[in-house]
Amino acid sequence: MKKINCKTYTVHINDWEGLNTFINQGSFSSIFVIVDQNTFQFCLPLFEEKVNVPFEVILTESGEKNKNLESCKVIWDDFIKKGADRHSLCINLGGGVIGDMGGFAASTFMRGMNFIQIPTTLLSQVDASVGGKLGIDYHHLKNLVGIIKNPGAVFVFTPFLKTLPYLQLLSGFAEVIKHGLIRDAKAFEELTQIDALSQLDWEEMIYESVKIKKDITEKDPYERGERKILNFGHTLGHAIESHALSNGIDLLHGEAVAMGMIMETYLSYEKGYLTLAQTEKVKNRVIPLFGHHAEKIPSIEVLMKLMAKDKKNKSGEILFSLLETIGEGNFDQHVSLNAIEKSIEFYKA
Repeated sequence: MKKINCKTYTVHINDWEGLNTFINQGSFSSIFVIVDQNTFQFCLPLFEEKVNVPFEVILTESGEKNKNLESCKVIWDDFIKKGADRHSLCINLGGGVIGDMGGFAASTFMRGMNFIQIPTTLLSQVDASVGGKLGIDYHHLKNLVGIIKNPGAVFVFTPFLKTLPYLQLLSGFAEVIKHGLIRDAKAFEELTQIDALSQLDWEEMIYESVKIKKDITEKDPYERGERKILNFGHTLGHAIESHALSNGIDLLHGEAVAMGMIMETYLSYEKGYLTLAQTEKVKNRVIPLFGHHAEKIPSIEVLMKLMAKDKKNKSGEILFSLLETIGEGNFDQHVSLNAIEKSIEFYKA
């Protein structure tokens, strides 16, 4: 059992007693638990076993394609029908989609309902549940509408990882690798040399990865500066993911981010930050873990159009978060169209 104290909330790891204490001491008027069909089946029974308080269940559709305004309306309508008020508690029991969307729905209902995150996927445990980013996709663009608001608490339970298929675990592992690349070179070295995810000490790995994100987000909660390094791999990665999402192409978030990290490592080389040997090392460590998905990259014209709508841009110029070296990220980097094209070819080769 571990905990990480943030400025306004605490991340608890494997602490059911802490969850019960938080709920019982909160004097909440009512409690709502948001789940999708997967967490309803695989995670809610354990939650019910461990938490002995009455609550209402709100069921949403799973998957990134359902992280949209229509799903938010379903949540808001259920809040109204079931008597929620500003003193209620919303518990988001699920992956990044439920955490992002449930937190957004709670934070905007009656101008702000209390909410906590109980992330059930590795991706949400190490990334989406920490830092306060909430929101939905709009017009197939990732997280275009949203806010930054911290939860009352985050409770991570590693037994939930046993319910996940291997590819979902791998998707979350991409964010762990990213944290190593931008902040901890030793972690990147160690984590990319494992033979199987089963070798990992989940509690320790999640604890160390969350600490990295916590340290970065607390220094820059509203993403004006250093927090932007967390977007490494996500400019090209989100564009590829958005294209896949709008065209029915099977591609997980972590797979897209892994692709983006390789391409943006190459852009770091083009900018003169990395050597070619370092660049090839990242590629040769990442592709064996996440596979090679060159056929899922759209044309450069499509990518540029999607990246033009990226939230990190300023005055119409596409800005990247790159690597100063392995273990140190930077941000607000300008790159040429030619460099982007070369980065795609580098990945495809």
